[in-house]
Amino acid sequence: MMSLLRFPAHVFEEFERLQRDLEQTLAGWPLSLREASGVPLFPAVNVGRTNDAIFVHAFVPGVDPNALDITLEQGVLTIAGKRGPWQPKEKETIYAQERFSGKFKRTLTLPEDVDPDQVDAKYRDGVLTIRIGRKAHLMPRRIAVQ
Repeated sequence: MMSLLRFPAHVFEEFERLQRDLEQTLAGWPLSLREASGVPLFPAVNVGRTNDAIFVHAFVPGVDPNALDITLEQGVLTIAGKRGPWQPKEKETIYAQERFSGKFKRTLTLPEDVDPDQVDAKYRDGVLTIRIGRKAHLMPRRIAVQ
């Protein structure tokens, strides 16, 4: 009896082809609804980790460090604040102004192993660096075989 379903000889190759087709179809699409709306993400962030901490680098030039409000609640880091409008030093007519000013709020969901009791933030040269320790008992560990 002949089967009506036909599977390719290499099923995983077919999945890889489908993934490539999907990536090509979605290339150029915005990564989030906020990007799709044309609202720029501010502040821009870089997120990384080491074995014992998560690092968030938020780029907030022109923001007074005292105007920043940083909270960490249930694994969600929120960076909020306000940046005033840029003022030229001399009287000049402005033809284009692309610098963001006003209130901002950026939220990031962090991994489950962050420790809210081990957080510190530093601001230098327009970059806010937030270090969040990771819970030791949740970190992966190597187990020796005896």
